[in-house]
Parts: sequence; structure tokens; C-alpha cells
Amino acid sequence: MALFSSLTPVFIAIICVLIGVIMKKTNGEKEKRDTKSKHPSRPWVDEDLKDGTDHPLEEEEGEEEWQGLEENVAHVPFTGERYSEAEMIKRSQTFYELLNKRRSVRFLSDEPVPREVIDNVIRTAGTSPSGAHTEPWTFVVVQDPYLKRKIREIVEEEEEINYKKRMGDRWVNDLKRLRTNWIKEYLDTAPYLILIFKQVYGRLPNGKKKTHYYNEISVSIACGILLAALQNAGLYTVTSTPLNCGPQLRVLLQRPANEKLLLLLPIGYPRKDATVPALTRKPLEDIMVVM
Repeated sequence: MALFSSLTPVFIAIICVLIGVIMKKTNGEKEKRDTKSKHPSRPWVDEDLKDGTDHPLEEEEGEEEWQGLEENVAHVPFTGERYSEAEMIKRSQTFYELLNKRRSVRFLSDEPVPREVIDNVIRTAGTSPSGAHTEPWTFVVVQDPYLKRKIREIVEEEEEINYKKRMGDRWVNDLKRLRTNWIKEYLDTAPYLILIFKQVYGRLPNGKKKTHYYNEISVSIACGILLAALQNAGLYTVTSTPLNCGPQLRVLLQRPANEKLLLLLPIGYPRKDATVPALTRKPLEDIMVVM
């Protein structure tokens, strides 16, 4: 009995320690669950917009198999255009003036646009350089009214959540000054939608994955060329990156798993009552540094 009495404080101490450890572990797991359940306000919440191009594909690690162009690609003589200095200055100034008129237009007419023009501007975008000439882009042109309506429904549903929960007050307030919200009327009024998908990897003839180096940068360059081509043709658009819509739109448009949505462009003519914000662009001295 005396021995039991002397050991009782020890048992109590051990039990207290065990209870403390269990509670600490329980609280730690609860904090992890709470952290996962929260939706932090941060600009980039879309997995499709994350660039994983710097990470090689797992199944290709250690392999040295050539997966790009033919091994013996022929090289041919190249002769580029050469202009006089005066002509270069004139052409560069004219091109600048053309693109300086480019504006993001959210009020687009349903007036038909020649399909051949769409073919030509996408063909032009396809001239873009790409990492190891992998050409990791797919341009999906949507003109079917049903598909345009479904795209609008998907985008507006997710965008409402983005504006109310995901994007954060600062971003929403910045957009409010531009009078934009989650209502995207142009998605079913514009005669065409162009959805640009980046191919995060390709497939070799033997079925293995093919690395698409710098796929996001390559496709982004192609998008810039596409915007210039649209402006040159007298068509207008607004660059749209509908956050968290990529997987649903990929399924709707029956695109493969290796393609991720990068940009959505409604294409058309401005409505007669279209307006744009009275914005100015930074002067040259604020965007260029000469060393």
C-alpha cells in the first residue's frame, strides 16, 4: 500500500504528459485542417496558370533519347528583309501607332466576322518562336451559340466566386475602377471565342511524354502576336484569364489532359455604344533602360 502511495504522483505525472502530447497532436491536426479549408486571398489561385516548365517529366529523367526535331534537320540559306534607316523608322512608327490604338473592349457586337480572317490571325500566331520548336499551343475557335452560352455559364459561376472570395478586396477594388465584374456578356455575343491552351507536354510516336520546354512563355509570345494580328485586321478583344475555369472548359471542349487553358479571347467588332476607360500608357522613359 505504501509503495502504491509513493508511485501515485509518478503515475499522475505520466498521465498528464500523455494527455498533453495527445492534445498537442490533436490541435496540430486541427490547425492543418483549418489551414487547408481557408481560401487565402492571393492573385494566383488557378492551377492551370502555374508554370511547371522548369521541372522535367519524371519518366524522362535519365533518358537521353532525342525527342524534338529530326536528328539531321537541314539548314537552308536565310535572307531577311533589309530596309533603309528612314524606312525602318517609318515602319516602326507606323506599327507603333497601329498597336497604340489597341484597347481591351468588353462591349462587342454580334456582327459576323469573316472566318478567313480568324484563320489568318491564328496562322500568324502560329509563327511564334517556341522552346526547341515544340509549338506547344492549341487555339480552339468557338462559334457555336450553344457552346458559347455554356462557356459563359461556367465562367460567370466561377468568376462570381473569384470576385467574392478568392481575389481579395484590393484586386476587386482595382477592377471596380475599370467597371468590370463577373458578368461576361461578350462571351455569347461575340461572333467568335478563341481559347488558347498551352500543351504542358506532348506525345512521342511511341506514346511516351515529350517535354515542351518553356511552354507557358512560348504560348504567351504567341498570344501577343495574335493580339497584334487582330489589331492589324481591325478586330477587337479583351484578354480574359478566367480563374479556376480551365478544367471545366477543357472537358466541355473535349481537350486532352496535357492542355491547360491560358487565355480566352472574345473576338469581334465594337458595339456602337462601346466605351473604354480613359487610360494612359507609361512614357518610354518609364519602361526602357538604356545601358
